[in-house]
Formats: sequence, structure tokens, C-alpha cells
Amino acid sequence: MAVTGRFVLLAFAALAPLVLFPAWSTVLVVIAALLLLVVVDVALAASPAKTTLERIQPANVTLENHVESVVVITNPGRRKLRALVRDAWQPSAGAVNAVQNLVVPAGERRRMTVTLVPRRRGELAAPHVTVRSHGPLRLAARQRTRPLPGHLRVLPPFHSKRHLPSKLRKLRELDGRAAVQIRGAGTEFDSLRDYVRGDDVRSIDWRATARRSSVVVRTWRPERDRRVVIVLDTSRTAAARIEDETRLDTGIEASLLLAVLAERGGDRVDFLAYDRRLRARVESASKGNLLGQLVQAMAPLDAELIELDWQQIPGQVRAVSAHRSLVVLLTALDGGAPEEGLLPLVAQLATQHVVIVASVRDPVLATMKEERSTASQVFRSAAAERSLLERAAVTAQLRQLGAEVVDADPQDLPPHLADTYIRLKAAGRL
Repeated sequence: MAVTGRFVLLAFAALAPLVLFPAWSTVLVVIAALLLLVVVDVALAASPAKTTLERIQPANVTLENHVESVVVITNPGRRKLRALVRDAWQPSAGAVNAVQNLVVPAGERRRMTVTLVPRRRGELAAPHVTVRSHGPLRLAARQRTRPLPGHLRVLPPFHSKRHLPSKLRKLRELDGRAAVQIRGAGTEFDSLRDYVRGDDVRSIDWRATARRSSVVVRTWRPERDRRVVIVLDTSRTAAARIEDETRLDTGIEASLLLAVLAERGGDRVDFLAYDRRLRARVESASKGNLLGQLVQAMAPLDAELIELDWQQIPGQVRAVSAHRSLVVLLTALDGGAPEEGLLPLVAQLATQHVVIVASVRDPVLATMKEERSTASQVFRSAAAERSLLERAAVTAQLRQLGAEVVDADPQDLPPHLADTYIRLKAAGRL
């Protein structure tokens, strides 16, 4: 039984005669009357244990969007339910109106609509609902917490989707649908056309030329149905916050843009999230369902405070594709000693695959490097300079091993990674 503030005030009013008028009989009568009112009020309150609760909610919502969760409260009793209801969503769900007053007449039901504005990606939960039933005098209340599990999956926002139209136009140009074929681009046959000065004589189709009165050449396009394997690092380095999001979230944005672009380009895409064990895997999908599978798999991902097991990644890639593929590794260039993990891994993968190493660079380093007004700023500038030089050295070593490196600020990493993919496709390296 929960006692309200009004009952407390009445209790003080009942005890006041103890000081002013020490007539014990009068005081006892007043206290007894108040207790009787409280008992009657509680007795007249509808039982919260007998109410029927039902939850109606969507399964998914995109981060930064709002969604409504509905709790239907049915009062099967004979007394009117005057209730204060609390839907116990976790704080990161951003429940705007989680506590509401409801009046449910006997034998009727009411809907309690709670607006959720999630603040983070992942799985959100509401384990129970608390119903506090007040009596008609509102001197006291009966309270019961009822289990009513609610779950909501918050999907990645995919802000980098805004870059998709421009990248697709570039991809169509390579495919010959929006511009003239690029000389030497691709190795997959596309069509025949008349020879013009400057064409490679090795592209002449002699059989077609024999059937016609003019010289005919083959045109080529970047190969389709190639394999793109995206490996997202979910180890401790992915937990670092750069600007307003973690390195993991930036990697998710870059992975989504590249995966959708590659699928639209006719390639087969596989996604792996890995640290010391496989956290998520999405295999090549058909019927345009890849994006839906990716966001569902990426939503519950969190950075694990453990080191990445570099030696297991080649085996994970082989389990996905045994043939030559484009392997995109989204990881950090400054987490630990690259000579012990990243460089040997890239050297091993580059013997069979085309490798891209994509990493998020903190733009604060460039700002710190230029600030040297005070002694403390000079020390920070030296530290930033050293960090940038180390990243440049690792980048140079990776390129010597044959890998492409994309090192960019958080907002630039997704489009730059997509541009690298298009450039490799245009060069026929896939």
C-alpha cells in the first residue's frame, strides 16, 4: 500500500492536538477516523493484480526516429480503476511519457501510448509495468508490478545513404549505361562496335569483322558477380569515440554504403563482424534483401574490450570465399603494434585477394598539431605529430604490401571507401 502526500498532511493535522490540546481521547478518535478512512479508501480501490495488461509495439525502429509503444489495460473488476501507470523502459529508450494517469471504468479497457525516441543503437527492453491503483479519496493506493516484457531493436541510421545516388551514377558510367566505355576497364564482354582510331587491336573480333564490311571490336565492362568480403573489427579499438560516434558506428556506416553499392554493381557481398569470435555474419543475398539483413545483424553489435585475433581472420575469409575476392578490413591503424597483427595479416591476404584497409582518423589530431600557444599545447602538438607520423608510416607499409588504404575523418570514410571500390572496379582489378 502506497500512502500519498495528502495522507501525510492529514496525519500531521491529527497529531497537532497532541501539542495544543493534550486530550488523549480526542486525539485517538481523530487517528482512528483517519485510519478508518485509509482502510475504506484502500478497500474501494480497484485491485491492480486483477487488471489485464497487453503490449503492442513494432519490432524495429531506426536510430533517431520515434516510435510508439502501446500498453492496453483492461479492468475486469466491478470498481473503477484510478491508476498511475509506469512503463519501465530503460533510460536509453528515451521514453517521453512513461508515467501516465489512467481512469478505466469497470469492464472497459484503455490504451496507454508511450513515445520512444531511442538514443543508442541495439536491443532495448522494458521488463515490467507498474500499476498504482488509488481509492476514490486518493488517501492511499494499492500497487503491483506486473511482468510485461517489451523488446525493441534499434537499427543503424545509415546516414551515408545520401552518398548512394552519386556513387551509383559513377558505377553506371563504368557499366556503359550513362557514358562511353572507359578504355581498358574490366574484362567482361559487353558488346560489339565499329573500330575507331586508338582502339586496342587486341580487342578486334575477327569473326564479326569477317561477317561485316568494317572492322569490329569488342567492348568490355568491369566484371560482375565478383566477391566482396567486408570484415568489421569489433575489438577494443572499435570502442574509441571519434567526434560524436564510436569507431564501430562509423565502420557500420561505411560497411552499409559499400555493401549496397557493390550489390547494385552486380557483385556478391559478405559481411563479417569479428574480434576473437564471429559476432555477426551476413551472406550474399538475392532479391535486394541485403540491406535488411545487414541492419538487422549490425543493430546489436557492441565493441568488446578484448584484442583482435588477427591470425583467425584469413580462415574466416576462406570460409566465405575460396576464390579471389575484394577483402575490406575496417579496423584501426593506431591500436597496438601493427607489426604484430595488421601487417602480417595484410601480407597474407594480399597474396590471393585485393585488400582494402579502411580506418577512421581523428580530426582533433590535425587541430592539436597546429596549436602551440602554451607549453601544454606544445606537448600535445608533439604527441599529435607523432601519432600522425606513425599512421603515415603504417599506411606506407600497407601500400608496399599491395593493399589500398583509406584513412579519413568519420564523415568522409564511407564515401572515400566507396570511391576506392569504384576505382578498383574501373581498373579491372576485381
